[in-house]
Amino acid sequence: MAGAGVGIDVAGIQELAERIVERVERVLVGKPHVVQLSLTAMLSRGHLLIEDNPGTGKTSLARALAASVSGTASRIQFTPDLLPGDITGVSVWSQATREFEYRPGPVFANVVLADEINRASPKTQSALLEVMQEGHVTVDGVAHAVPQPFMVIATQNPIEHAGTYRLPEAQLDRFALKASIGYPDHASTLRILGDSGEEVAPEELRPAADAETIRDMAVAVRGVHVEPSIVDYVARLVEATREADEVRLGVSVRGALALVRTARAWAAVHGRDYVTPDDVKALAVPALAHRLVLQPEAEFDDVRPESVVQQLMLTVAPPRR
Repeated sequence: MAGAGVGIDVAGIQELAERIVERVERVLVGKPHVVQLSLTAMLSRGHLLIEDNPGTGKTSLARALAASVSGTASRIQFTPDLLPGDITGVSVWSQATREFEYRPGPVFANVVLADEINRASPKTQSALLEVMQEGHVTVDGVAHAVPQPFMVIATQNPIEHAGTYRLPEAQLDRFALKASIGYPDHASTLRILGDSGEEVAPEELRPAADAETIRDMAVAVRGVHVEPSIVDYVARLVEATREADEVRLGVSVRGALALVRTARAWAAVHGRDYVTPDDVKALAVPALAHRLVLQPEAEFDDVRPESVVQQLMLTVAPPRR
């Protein structure tokens, strides 16, 4: 399938996206919206943070997405004793060559699952900052590029907080989108249990595209048109987060760029070569809410960042055209 993505248009992106979603849904049953968000993050060259309960399919999502795009997947279980070198790799002295040789870490994969990322120390968490932003890791002054496409899917458990380290704002800002898988509905649960509870292994999925095609799709996404009125709408939304009474720290410029880039990918996945206000509305909460730092009083009153963004969308008027 190499080269299949050359000259790809939005109709081709939509067709491929539907095939990828259909394949991933064989593993993650009944969750097309989450799969679309994951693919949107990948096509916008962003990363995804999933906060959800154990057993909802976070690992399966990462492995199935990688298998569907004929890519490699790795899983890093974050623990308090994990070191930065366990992620990025280390230089090891070779007796044969009498030199230090670099041994890549598990971050060198197309889809990297950072499982329970908040259980590792801040120093270890920060090992992902460079590779998420720059697409390479630097060891002993030498930069090593990760394979493309490259995407980090990090998970957090919202229930257990003992022994965890809250992700700093700089780290949260590196994630283009944040999502929650949730439990399947009744119909999906019946589908899952229907075949005597036997699961479909991600490795059994037939790829819907290859890595080169995904790279071509990502290039085509950058050509999706964004009207100045849409850019103004995004800017007004972001500025409103900084002025909201419940918010101590609003959305950064990086967050605004993430919303525009993911809106481009979301439009292309749905077969359009232009972004609409509805695209921005669909991604405002996943793209912006996790970047907000609330006032202590708001946190004490159990105000959620998601509700703040939803309220702002009611007050900030979208463009009429």
